[in-house]
Amino acid sequence: MANAVVDDDQKWLLNCLSATLDPNQEVRSFAEASLNQASLQPGFGGALSKVAANRELPFALTSFYLAAVLLKQFVKKHWQEGEESFEHPAVSSDEKAVIRGLLLSSLDDSHRKICTAISMAIASIAVYDWPENWPDLLPFLLKLINNPNDLNGVHGALRCLALLSGDLDDAMVPTLVPVLFPCLHAIVSSPQIYDKYLRTKALSIVYGCISLLGTMSGVYQAETSALMAPLLKPWMEQFHFILEHPVQPEDPDDWGVRMEVLKCLNQFVQNFPSLTESEFMIIMGPLWQTVVSSLKVYVQSSIEGAEDPYEGRYDSDGGEKSLDSFVIQLFESLLTIVGSTKLVKAVAHNVRELAYYTIAFLQMTEQQVHIWSTDANQFVADEDDVTYSCRVSGALLLEEVAICYGKQGINAIIDAAKKRFSESQQEKASGSAVWWRMKEATLFALASLSEQLLEAEQVSGLTRVGLGNLIEQMLTEDVGSGVHEYPFLYARILSSVAKFSSVISQGIREHFLQAAVDIIGMNVAPPVKVSACRALSQLLPEVNKDIIRSKMEGLLSTLTDLLYQASDETLHLVLETIQAAIKAGHEASVSIEPIMSPIILNLWGLHVSDPFISIDAIEVLEAIKNAPGCIHPLASRIFPFIGPILINPQRQPDGLVAGSLDLLNMLLKNAPSDVVRAAYDVCFDAVVRIVLQSDDHSELQNATECLASFISGGREEILAWGVDSGFTMRSLLDAASRLLNPDLESSGSLFVGSYILQLILHLPSQMAQHIQDLVFALVRRMQSAQISGLKSSLLLIFARLIHLSAPNIEQFINLLISIPAEGYENAFSYVMSEWTKLQGKFSFTFLLLARK
Repeated sequence: MANAVVDDDQKWLLNCLSATLDPNQEVRSFAEASLNQASLQPGFGGALSKVAANRELPFALTSFYLAAVLLKQFVKKHWQEGEESFEHPAVSSDEKAVIRGLLLSSLDDSHRKICTAISMAIASIAVYDWPENWPDLLPFLLKLINNPNDLNGVHGALRCLALLSGDLDDAMVPTLVPVLFPCLHAIVSSPQIYDKYLRTKALSIVYGCISLLGTMSGVYQAETSALMAPLLKPWMEQFHFILEHPVQPEDPDDWGVRMEVLKCLNQFVQNFPSLTESEFMIIMGPLWQTVVSSLKVYVQSSIEGAEDPYEGRYDSDGGEKSLDSFVIQLFESLLTIVGSTKLVKAVAHNVRELAYYTIAFLQMTEQQVHIWSTDANQFVADEDDVTYSCRVSGALLLEEVAICYGKQGINAIIDAAKKRFSESQQEKASGSAVWWRMKEATLFALASLSEQLLEAEQVSGLTRVGLGNLIEQMLTEDVGSGVHEYPFLYARILSSVAKFSSVISQGIREHFLQAAVDIIGMNVAPPVKVSACRALSQLLPEVNKDIIRSKMEGLLSTLTDLLYQASDETLHLVLETIQAAIKAGHEASVSIEPIMSPIILNLWGLHVSDPFISIDAIEVLEAIKNAPGCIHPLASRIFPFIGPILINPQRQPDGLVAGSLDLLNMLLKNAPSDVVRAAYDVCFDAVVRIVLQSDDHSELQNATECLASFISGGREEILAWGVDSGFTMRSLLDAASRLLNPDLESSGSLFVGSYILQLILHLPSQMAQHIQDLVFALVRRMQSAQISGLKSSLLLIFARLIHLSAPNIEQFINLLISIPAEGYENAFSYVMSEWTKLQGKFSFTFLLLARK
């Protein structure tokens, strides 16, 4: 490492860098302003480089690290004119040469954090200068990594190459890989010289290069295959040596090496399957050894241990070191292998063992038990695969086995599940306190594959009835163990009942339905209540209404209590369950409408800005509306609530107007005419004004749907509801004119097609005199439309108009011919051109609608 002469400028710069970390805000601000001013002076980049390269100065290492980090930012702003981030002044050619030289001489710094910052600065310069203006960069790095006597230099070169590998292009890689890979192989294959960190870093560069070659293989398949053919065998042999030893506990550096091996193997299989096939058998044994030994370590550390001691830990370069991340990568590699048409047969004879071991990996960890016991939100997120974990990735692997191996794969999974279930019962008999984990994991695995299992005609030699018997045995074997003693097992049983309800007997379904109803009102762990809600949502639509009728009021009361306890994450599930309960207790809902409607309406108001929760709440209100005897009392609650909102839309919080229109539209759909009339009296004028005045797309869309529903529900009678006979029609036409205005953004007009269709269908005589103006407006709106869905919906209006004009279709065609269309001979030519372009996007339902 070259040491610069200590001078006053360097001391000043280091003092400023140190001051940026001062606890005093004024000192920090002054130092930052001073550095910013200095960065505008010629030579600042060179001065930073000298500081980063000089260890003779008596300052903390943090200052040298900050110098390297600041240099990277300086390069981004001042190195390359024409870049978006460029700021004057530009660095001179001479200063660039000085900076490049000093940085390269500092790559062998013994402090890895500083070395990483220097590597990042080099990589930021290489983006602009390498290889044309920095031809000696790669030879210098290769010289460093080939010197086993300077391990600091090897680390610096590897760190730099790892960063550079992300910016390689298809011109660089073919020339780089044949030179670089032997050097990297020498490092990876020499554990007696290079530590696990350096070997991991070398493998990460191999991974980056193979990934890029894989991207290139789509266009340059022959060239990339020819390049990789001689390199694959030595790497597969090295992977064999690394993976053949059992995975060791409490050795995250070893997990890191193996994880990079698995990532490289993943890329080989994905991008060069034919080449990998010939060498794959050499890796099969060690890979399987890794699966088996990893399970032992995972059980000991994560499932039985209080926590993964390495979770959340990262190396100096930001790489994760946890056991979970290693196991997830293992599953990802296995999934890629199973899904490869070239390798699927090679794994076929081990598929039963693969399913057997995978189920064991799905056991709940002690940390999950701790978190889920108190945090229902996290349990819901994990159950819905929102977060990635060993359980999720293991379930995905089993799903891939079922897809790729068909009946053989499903048989293997069923047999593995039987075996693991039997083992859990044996553990229970022997007095184990954690026997339930394996059973819960087995049910989780089967439930994750419920769709594939239910679709299969024969499952492990079982009929569909036989599958139901197997599931029933697993569900009922330990049902008396107690919801408090084994809450997670009970929760999994309930959610499994929901998944397999179509193949289990009515008696079993009714038993667990009753259990779920009881649990909703009990003081139990959050996961049990969550699973009870899932079971009820699935079972209530299928249940004998006589069974649930007497329990409906109590169930809805306890579900209402849950609403007040639920967070945003669990609120969806509770609302979904309430909706299912209301639909199941159809006739009994009239008695609970006075209780439920105000609560749900208030909840809707609180969450109107959340599209998911507000839609759930409206669906519950819709279920109440559809229950016998409920629409009129519900309407009497909603109209006074939303009327003032729609009349004064400018004074409302964001989302409340659009939400109120959505609520109104729900109430109008399929409503009796007296309800539509009541809505007209309260809201019609306000809805029209919103269409005419609002620029909010959601408000325009929802208001358009409301007008369509008004016409559909009121038909010609609606014209007599206004102040005079022509008022309502003029309002409807004014709204149509605004929505068909070609200057209005397409999103605001999105539902105008369905609105115009209702006008034509239900007010044909009134619309007849406006057909020519309507056609003219439709053509102009179509030609300005930026959304294909809008254009398609307007085309269907033309289809409807053609049907209406029969038997005088020629007159309508002549009308189209007489109307101009920009860029076309006439409107007829334009409409037919668009019809042929978009016909594939018309659904059968839309076409039927156009003909009605």
